[in-house]
Amino acid sequence: QVQLVESGGGLVQAVGSLRLSCAASGRSFSGSYMGWFRQPPGKEREFVASISRRGGSTDYAASVKGRFAISRDNAKNTVYLEMNSLQPEDTAVYYCAAAPVPIYAASMVTSSRGYWGQGTQVTVSS
Repeated sequence: QVQLVESGGGLVQAVGSLRLSCAASGRSFSGSYMGWFRQPPGKEREFVASISRRGGSTDYAASVKGRFAISRDNAKNTVYLEMNSLQPEDTAVYYCAAAPVPIYAASMVTSSRGYWGQGTQVTVSS
């Protein structure tokens, strides 16, 4: 079992910044691929960013590339999402995910018996 707890969400004005954190406990954090997903109101959960086990490889959705940055600290069992130049369309519940395989879609977390956090709300006002 892996427990994931997100924090850092909130209300921010457009072009502002937020930093999300996801603290993991349970099974080996450093052995897990980590990712961030988001679910806008009325829409399906979508991929935002992912990072390899040692942090040497990252991937981003086209909509956030150049604005968001994912990182991890294996000593602290924590993964981060730095979000800059936020726009109203970034409004969503943001979820942290852990999986034994690289993850680029929500279905990959589920199919690999990965884990989800409870989510944190990010609201960007115009």
